Amino acid sequence: MIHLLLAVIYLSFISLGLPDSLLGAAWPSMYQEFGVPVSCSGIIFFIISAGTVISSLQSGRVTRRLGPGAVTAISVGMTAAALFGFSVSGSFWSLCLWAVPYGLGAGSVDAALNHYVALHFASRHMSWLHCMWGLGASIGPYIMGGALSYGAGWPAGYRIISVVQLALTGIIIMSQPLWNTGAEAGDKAAPVSEGLTLGQTVRIPGVKAVMVTFFCYCALEQTAGLWASSYLVLHKGAGPETAASFASLFFTGIAIGRALCGFLTLKLSDTQLVRMGQGIIGLGIAALLLPLGEYAALTGLVLIGLGCAPVYPSLIHAAPSHFGAERSQSVIGVQMASAYLGNCLMPPLFGLIAGRLTISLLPVYLLALLVLMVVMHEGLLRTAEPAAG
Repeated sequence: MIHLLLAVIYLSFISLGLPDSLLGAAWPSMYQEFGVPVSCSGIIFFIISAGTVISSLQSGRVTRRLGPGAVTAISVGMTAAALFGFSVSGSFWSLCLWAVPYGLGAGSVDAALNHYVALHFASRHMSWLHCMWGLGASIGPYIMGGALSYGAGWPAGYRIISVVQLALTGIIIMSQPLWNTGAEAGDKAAPVSEGLTLGQTVRIPGVKAVMVTFFCYCALEQTAGLWASSYLVLHKGAGPETAASFASLFFTGIAIGRALCGFLTLKLSDTQLVRMGQGIIGLGIAALLLPLGEYAALTGLVLIGLGCAPVYPSLIHAAPSHFGAERSQSVIGVQMASAYLGNCLMPPLFGLIAGRLTISLLPVYLLALLVLMVVMHEGLLRTAEPAAG
């Protein structure tokens, strides 16, 4: 039963990743059709991220009431409906309206599944789980690029992913009996979670530092993912169809890196994996900064993706050891909210910078986020309380 449940959880994270990279891949074609500035993708992303912040903060309460299986099914169904809404939207403001259910669904399923796996399974499963997200995120731009290349247009790309999401919703609904039996068969026993308020959670030593760490990491990852296509088109001179496909290399790097990190967890600790990832991200940003043309930029995107691979799952998996298993559900919810707040604020902010100055500042922007992330992660390691034995 446990292996079947893991397969369902992996599929759920593929479904979570599939839509995440669509907006960045499609936007070079979308913004001209709607007659809005290129920076307006940040508005849509802001709405999606605001919804995820709200649902992440409520995830502990909702998951305790409904269970992780039901929350996952409802959330994936909401994203399927939202993506279909994107595909039939005739105006920029209708896109903004459909961004609301997508954001609310994404935050709930992300927090619920991350907490479930952090408690019940070993670190390798967390890495492979997020590898599935990277797989979904890397497939999305290929689907969108194919729709654009064959003349079907960006709505067809959204519609295809919506149908896939709907099928996955059906699979998750049928899997509901596995979630209770799966918890009993996992690698770890689940403790009783403390129902902490937001204020109580934030006052735990190290929580503020991990919140900023997640904020910076997700701001970096999502800014790179959202603006990679536009950066290649507007700064490196690539065509929109080529850029949509090449931007998927960033997410491919994440997927491959997380697959490898599942094996590295047998030798390296969560902290070592985070530091390794930060170093590789730095190399990727350096490749983007060097004036060596399109292929150096592509190499940089792959390296940034590879560097991102271990950071997020390792930080999530370390939450029970940093803060105690009984408090980890509340902490992970706050971590998710901070992550999505980074999504919400920082990619749109770069959109404003690109619109008013130049999109060529993307590597500098990513570097600033990386430096702050490193500083706060080291602060977390100094201040976080170890889990009570």
